[in-house]
Amino acid sequence: MDLITRISENFSESAHLKLQAMDALAAPIAAAAERMVQCLKNDGKILSCGNGGSAADAQHFAAELVNRFEMERPPLSAIALTTDTSTLTSIANDYDFGQVFSKQVRALGHRGDLLLAISTSGNSGNVVTAIQAAHEAQMAVIALTGRNGGKMAEVLRPSDIHICVPAQSTARIQEVHLLTLHCLCDAIDCLLLGVE
Repeated sequence: MDLITRISENFSESAHLKLQAMDALAAPIAAAAERMVQCLKNDGKILSCGNGGSAADAQHFAAELVNRFEMERPPLSAIALTTDTSTLTSIANDYDFGQVFSKQVRALGHRGDLLLAISTSGNSGNVVTAIQAAHEAQMAVIALTGRNGGKMAEVLRPSDIHICVPAQSTARIQEVHLLTLHCLCDAIDCLLLGVE
């Protein structure tokens, strides 16, 4: 096995997917950024969730909002539902893992808030139930998925925004998810700060 060739192929696949997805994803990413800014300007907060690599993405996004992205600005209200181990483990132990996000959405989410739901396959059961809990709380949902959107696509409402990466590989989808999150952070800063 030639590792240099294999690594080069990974770089090439990632770059090609990003360019291929650009036209399909630019409009929903822009719409999601506008929805997020509207939420934040109305004193709402953004809750984010996901499992595994998507949990890391949920935390990464919340950190960029609460602290800063690339420009200085006041902190923005965002909470990753993946970080409180006492809450996560108590819900999983007393009920089941499928409720670790939905119970937090019910406790912390209010009308006018927004849920950023992340799943590579779109089939994460606990993320699907978080979307349903967000709808019950009259929260908007932005779903970040891949493949065909899975079960998440089925529970989204017409007013929700679905950013679905047109790929099958988990690694490639997650790479585009990270770029998408950075695009969202940059667009939020531009909309809030008036950057050209």
